[in-house]
Amino acid sequence: MAKRTAQDIRRRNRFDALRCVFAAAGPVSRQEIAAATGLSFATVANLVAELLEAGVLAEAGHEDSKGGRPRARLAVNAERGTLIGIDVAETSVQVELFDLALTVLRSVRLPLPQADVRPEDVVEAIVAGVEGLTDTAGTSTHILGAGVSVPGHVEREGGVSVFSPYWSWRDVPLRSLLAERLPMPLYLDNPLKAGTVAEMWFGAGREVDDLVVVTLRAGVGAGIAIDGALYRGATNSAGEWGHTCLVPGGRECRCGRRGCVEAYVSTRGIARTVRELDENSPLLDADEDAVVAKVADACARGDAVAAETVARTAHYLGTAAADLLNLFNPQALVLGGRVADRLGEPLLRQTRDVIAEHALPATLQALTCRLSTVADNPVTLGAATFALEGFLDDRETFGTVAAGRRAARAARERTP
Repeated sequence: MAKRTAQDIRRRNRFDALRCVFAAAGPVSRQEIAAATGLSFATVANLVAELLEAGVLAEAGHEDSKGGRPRARLAVNAERGTLIGIDVAETSVQVELFDLALTVLRSVRLPLPQADVRPEDVVEAIVAGVEGLTDTAGTSTHILGAGVSVPGHVEREGGVSVFSPYWSWRDVPLRSLLAERLPMPLYLDNPLKAGTVAEMWFGAGREVDDLVVVTLRAGVGAGIAIDGALYRGATNSAGEWGHTCLVPGGRECRCGRRGCVEAYVSTRGIARTVRELDENSPLLDADEDAVVAKVADACARGDAVAAETVARTAHYLGTAAADLLNLFNPQALVLGGRVADRLGEPLLRQTRDVIAEHALPATLQALTCRLSTVADNPVTLGAATFALEGFLDDRETFGTVAAGRRAARAARERTP
């Protein structure tokens, strides 16, 4: 593991301080940030000074400190700039415009071709979405960056879609293609990482440092946070749990292998389960998302096929998740994505029961299992948060702030 530099530590502390402000129900004081993060008050004061000077935070009133100087309350300066989050899915591209407080300002979803999707199709959809949102209503605020989530293995530093199982892409320089059209900083990663970052800033990660976020949609995978930091692995491919073997010799997966977790608990896998139970079921539909929605509605009405579909999905999911939990021993398992959103509590409850049968007692001791509470689309939110993190790590912005503060301090020291 590479040795952490002083800059790495300061970057992590900057993130932690700002995450504390986001997590608060209202404006917070420096003292509250220090208590929540475990950082010293002096460290927090320096970090806050940087964030104030960069315009990321703003003072939002004062509170009585019981006889001392009134304490300033701090909040995110939502008007400092805007961020864009982009979710490239199998059949569509969703683009959302956020203010700096990560509140959605506008959103658009654009369809992709139904077959033979080419990189240029995705680029055109993204560019159309971004230009449409930023041209609407005379948006003139500065765009600080855009995060792009694309399925599959992503080489983050180079911005390359190494492999996408949806379209069998290999080594597509997606960030470079987008940079020719979009004049803003671009940050590329995949939905597993985006969903996990959203949980870390706005969901379960506010309460625990070690968590696993399972994303269940057309693709399936697990995002992992360890000690409050996203775990990426040596090549940014950590979390491809959806392509671990659950049933040797089982169903064929879109990756070309057999028996993968994804082949059983994705939207496609659930449609396959319905078909195995009743090939003439009215729950079946050409749109696999629609199948999951129909299963959820029919299960609530007591339909036998739907109930059995949920039970089997929970069995597959809980069995596979137990191994994942034994490996990482997190404090929280979060189920997110369209499958979890649709099947909800029945899926969670039955999955939790299966996990209890298969996971080790020590694994279960500190574990909570929950559905994601991140509103709307966690992937676009997480992608926008990539852009926020990139801005917070921008050496030009914060290096200039730090240099200015050092110069001002030196000038004060030289003054007689």
